[in-house]
Amino acid sequence: MFRITGLFLIVGLLLPLPLVAAQPDQLNGVAASLGMNYPNIPVKQINPTPIAGVFEIITQKEDILYFAPQTGHLLVGEIWSNDGHNLTRESKDRLMSEKISLFPLDKALKIGSGPNRVIEVSDPDCPYCRDGSAFFAGREDVTRYVFLYPLSKIHPQSERKARYILSAPNPAEAYEDVFSGAFDHQPLPEFKDNGQLDVQRRIVQSLGINSTPRYWINDHYISGTNLQKFEELLDHK
Repeated sequence: MFRITGLFLIVGLLLPLPLVAAQPDQLNGVAASLGMNYPNIPVKQINPTPIAGVFEIITQKEDILYFAPQTGHLLVGEIWSNDGHNLTRESKDRLMSEKISLFPLDKALKIGSGPNRVIEVSDPDCPYCRDGSAFFAGREDVTRYVFLYPLSKIHPQSERKARYILSAPNPAEAYEDVFSGAFDHQPLPEFKDNGQLDVQRRIVQSLGINSTPRYWINDHYISGTNLQKFEELLDHK
């Protein structure tokens, strides 16, 4: 069967259309066609799209592809609506939002006691993570659950700083010191590593997260430090 695979971008092909719920039999047929044409793609979810005959394929690694079962075409890229919505990005954000229940919050560094719940994955030397930290440090209306994930190849000192934070007698205070830059130009105090960073790193990796910063504010996922979005989500609590 003739197939074309490659990078594509669909912008404004249709008027904005709601996603139409697909019937189980239809999705089973799509799954069968995909398996016949591309047997090596491990599938996690199959969802309809606003484009007739094109289905969203979410792989076990949570990559997003598009499949047209009638022709056997597999499409790689993004779908945008003509009102400026990146539908592919929205699907990725939905997948990330669903991960919130998988965080064992008892393993997090807890800071604050406010009514808004914030889950944070951050690197002590990441400048964007520090911007986010400074934003939340000035608020009393949040409870933060922090999972440290140092990107040592980019920030060589970040792993030792993360170990110091999580091993300190007062981790919340150590977090604020490190993220404010107190130890950027002077040595860290001596400490005995308690292994908590290894626990947090395994948790983050198990969720397929490999970059920082990541935030979940009141169950809504945000990639990167978007202070305007932070304000919106906190104000609508």
